[in-house]
Amino acid sequence: MLDLIKSHYITKIVFSYANEGQKLKIVKYTKNLQKDIDISLLNYKLFKGKYIKYETNIIGKEFDKYDKLIFEGEYLHGERNGKGKEYYYNGMIEFEGEYKNGKKNGKGKEFYDKGKLKFEGEYLDGKRNGKGKEYYLDKIKFEGEYKNGNKFIGIEYDDSGNIIKKFDGTEKDNSLYNYVFNNETSNKKRNGKDKEYNLNGNLIYEGEYLNGERHGSGKEYYKEKLKFEGDYLYGSKIKGKFYINEKLRYEGEYLYDKFYNGTGYDENGNIIFELRNGNGKVIEYYDNGKKKFEGEYLNGKKTGKGKEYNESGRLAFEGEYLDGKRKGTGKEYDYSGRLRFEGEYLNGEKNGKGKEYNYSGRLRFEGEYLNGKKYGHGKEYDYNGKLIYEGEYPNGRKDYYY
Repeated sequence: MLDLIKSHYITKIVFSYANEGQKLKIVKYTKNLQKDIDISLLNYKLFKGKYIKYETNIIGKEFDKYDKLIFEGEYLHGERNGKGKEYYYNGMIEFEGEYKNGKKNGKGKEFYDKGKLKFEGEYLDGKRNGKGKEYYLDKIKFEGEYKNGNKFIGIEYDDSGNIIKKFDGTEKDNSLYNYVFNNETSNKKRNGKDKEYNLNGNLIYEGEYLNGERHGSGKEYYKEKLKFEGDYLYGSKIKGKFYINEKLRYEGEYLYDKFYNGTGYDENGNIIFELRNGNGKVIEYYDNGKKKFEGEYLNGKKTGKGKEYNESGRLAFEGEYLDGKRKGTGKEYDYSGRLRFEGEYLNGEKNGKGKEYNYSGRLRFEGEYLNGKKYGHGKEYDYNGKLIYEGEYPNGRKDYYY
């Protein structure tokens, strides 16, 4: 690393380690000037390019501590200004677009690590602001406007092209399947019997409530689908009628918004689980109809083996639970289904031994965790699997000794 830094200075440089904050101190000498530069060993960036009055200007490149390219583009007064590109560890482009005062400003595009477009639109002060489009790997996910990094006006779709959320500029999530009550407004706590409808006016639940939660007897329905019955001509509907296909998802008792004593059905009416007094196997769903969880329940809580899924239906976690929280061994997966972590859990957090993997499936870290953070002895590897650090991790950070 020091050789890499040396190569960027023609004049004499003296190096000394400063233990405070794990920083490397560079003292640069010229005929008329001595200049000190502190570089963080934890997360430093190395610049290659032109210097004017000892500041990065015009066009240059930044590298991480493993000499991997992380940015290339235009600078002004030492900060990113103008056009530029950011890179993943595997060399694929993560972002390309415009910068101002070191932050994303103007038009830009984000990409998945395999090169597929993830987002295209406008930015302000490093956040998505203005018009934009967000994508799944090959289909549109959201189209509309953003404000302070959040979706503000527009429509969000699932990966089958169905509308799942609408945003109307009120800075709240207007899911088509959020609950709308037929007697009271949704911000009041429900007690007693009532019904819930989606924003299309279709029934999604009828039953009992306690303090705003489903509690007692009730029935839950799948997202109703409009079906057409009639005549077609050259693929177009010319005569007929639409009707709602209402199908039961669950019937039985709830305990504080959780299935407790009842039967669950698939969309064809087949029994897929039976829960008795909070015990048995259960399948939970997102409001868009995608599977959310499947596994074992005890006393109304996740206990035993189970699997969690993201909103697109891909596996996100598989492992063991106790009293509703992850406990024991388990595995976590990213949005594309790649293994990112495997190890031990306690009270829902990583605790004990574990391993982390990079986007290519190579080992990135192996060691010990406490309350979700690296803690104790561990080993860290670069993108190619080469060991780059072995030692202690107090509070999730490397402990350097000099």
